[in-house]
Amino acid sequence: QVQLVESGGGSVQAGGSLRLSCTASGRDLSTYTLGWFRQAPGKERDFVAATEWRGGKTYYFDPVNNRFTISRDVAENAVNLQVDSLTPEDTALYYCAAKSSNGNLRLSGTYAWWGQGTQVTVSS
Repeated sequence: QVQLVESGGGSVQAGGSLRLSCTASGRDLSTYTLGWFRQAPGKERDFVAATEWRGGKTYYFDPVNNRFTISRDVAENAVNLQVDSLTPEDTALYYCAAKSSNGNLRLSGTYAWWGQGTQVTVSS
């Protein structure tokens, strides 16, 4: 089992920034991929970004590539998502997820462990 706890969400105005954090516990993460997804009301859960714990290679949903930055903190066993230049369209519940299996890391179904989510609300 991997336990994931997100934090750092909040309400900001358009153009603002937030730093989301996800603390992981329960397993050695060296063979895991940690990802961030988001889900707006009435919409599907969409891939945002991911990082391979070993080596730190990163992957992004192309439209957020220049605004969002994923990073891992090995000492704290955490993965962070810096979100900048926020727009109202970024409003969603942001989830942290972990996978240890093969499969497309952009697909939510390949992740076995999920946090409870942290809400990001952007006003215009």
